[in-house]
This record gives sequence, structure tokens and C-alpha cells, in this order.
Amino acid sequence: MDLQNFTSDMLYFDEPLSTTLDALLRKAADHYGPEAEPWLQEAFELAPQNLSVLVGLYRFYYYQHRYHDAVYIAHRVMKTVGQKIEFPERWQDVSMVDVINGTHHSFGLVRFYLFALKAAGYLNLRLGQFAEGKSMITKVVALDTADRLGARLLLDILGAHSADVIPFTAKRLEAC
Repeated sequence: MDLQNFTSDMLYFDEPLSTTLDALLRKAADHYGPEAEPWLQEAFELAPQNLSVLVGLYRFYYYQHRYHDAVYIAHRVMKTVGQKIEFPERWQDVSMVDVINGTHHSFGLVRFYLFALKAAGYLNLRLGQFAEGKSMITKVVALDTADRLGARLLLDILGAHSADVIPFTAKRLEAC
């Protein structure tokens, strides 16, 4: 399946925004930076499953380097989108059959789910959660055999620079 074969009418943000949500997202965009968060949070409280709201909040957290928060939102995206396209609840259980069946609901949402999974994997790597991050990236590569989403590069970099990760425990050093 070619995950690049889609049209613009299949994008996630086509769901309508209420005038309130639209105004909140516009205020957040107009006040880019830390001061945008209250408007994004208010939009999230009003519509926690709206994909435009989730994308805005994800981008805010990502660009503010708040990676734990961004991972949380990526998981919210996967849960919300997964329900719409009838994916298993856990990303680990998503199979190629689910991807194919999901495209019958929305090709764009399948791509969006996989992008969110890739993003969560990347952020887990950034946070030092290597096993989780690598598992997520590996899943994207397995489901995107043509590598249209570009996850294979991350997996290749991990493979080329792999090492055993030894937990560091700080010990008090005594003076000689």
C-alpha cells in the first residue's frame, strides 16, 4: 500500500471547527510562544478529541521543547484517530490488516495515525526512552513498507549508532 497516494480532501483537519474553537486557535497562533498555552488549553478542554486542537497543542509543546507533554498529545491523537478508523486500542497491536481496513474509513487518518506514532517514537528517543521509541519506529516501518513517512531513516540511524545503554547512578565520590 502506498501511503503517499492520497488527495487533499482526505486530510484530518477537515472536521469543522466551532466559532469558539476557531477563535481560540487563532488567538494562540497570533500570540505564538508561551503565552499561547492558555488558549490552547481552553480549546483542548472544550474539544479534547478535535484533531486541529490536538495538532495545535502538539506543535506548541514540541516547539517549546516540552517533549513529555508532546508525547502525551501524540498518544491522544493515536487514541482519537484509532477509534475513528477502528484500530486496536494499543499501537503495538496494529497490523497491516488494520491499516488496509482503516483506509476504508479514511486514508488520511491512517497516515495521520502513523505520523503520530512516528512522532511519539521520535520524542521517546529524545527523552532517552530508547526501547519504547525504537519499538514505535519499528512498528511504523513495518506498516509503511514503502517508507513514505520516512521512519526507516530513524531506524537506520539507531542501528548505526547503537550501544548498550547503561543506567547511570550517581555515587558520592570521596576526596582522596
